[in-house]
Amino acid sequence: MLNNMNIHKEKVIKFVKKNKVVTSSEVAKFFKISWNTADKYLLELALDGKIERIKKEGVNLWMLK
Repeated sequence: MLNNMNIHKEKVIKFVKKNKVVTSSEVAKFFKISWNTADKYLLELALDGKIERIKKEGVNLWMLK
């Protein structure tokens, strides 16, 4: 059974897939969660090898691998 975090991660993956490239702020705004929570989910997805982070001029850009 999926726990809450896995459910959220799946939703974040769908959001990234739909939008191609997203920022942590866009994810936070869309899901009505804090920037820190959004960034945590995105970092964990990157560690899981599902998405990729690109650092650009003070902002992290996230996309599917």
